[in-house]
Amino acid sequence: MNQNETGALIRSLRLEQGLTQQKLADRIGVTDKAVSKWERGIGCPDPSVLGSLADALGTEVGTLLSGKITPNEKNSGNMKKTLFYVCPCCGNIIVSLSEADISCCGKKLTPLEMHKAEEHEKLTVEIIDNEFYISSDHEMTRNHYISFAALLADETVIIRKRYPEWDFSTRFPRIPYGILVWYCTNHGLMYQYLRNR
Repeated sequence: MNQNETGALIRSLRLEQGLTQQKLADRIGVTDKAVSKWERGIGCPDPSVLGSLADALGTEVGTLLSGKITPNEKNSGNMKKTLFYVCPCCGNIIVSLSEADISCCGKKLTPLEMHKAEEHEKLTVEIIDNEFYISSDHEMTRNHYISFAALLADETVIIRKRYPEWDFSTRFPRIPYGILVWYCTNHGLMYQYLRNR
């Protein structure tokens, strides 16, 4: 940790939050003199306060330790390039338009790699009542099931959460063209193209 860089980052984030040194100190249980020392690069926060300091400043501990905020490149906004993250502990689904530092249940998550479905893996798509009706005879047991399905279009992402021991079926609005994505707990993230026939 570079004390000067971390100190400058603490000051910058504190000012963004509209906090005085005293208010920040009160939130994390230290003195305003301690905050002043950190910001001047004379000392660094004790590891015991790093978590609460990061929370108070709206950042992560790793960012504080590095002393730098590295912004992602601007995204063109094409939803078809959406990234999906799934927590292996709780099953939480997180969606991002570009790579991000994402964690859940104390674990850093990496984006799922999307695989094009083979013909025998594809979900069944029918048009019913002017909607896409999606179904599958995929196994839906507690240990092996489709956790979610999503429809990706240029400006739209729609996610439908599914649960084990239910039959798999869902509906999506009928659109001219999109990508149907689904996540199998055993085989990962798959996709197929969806065309308005």
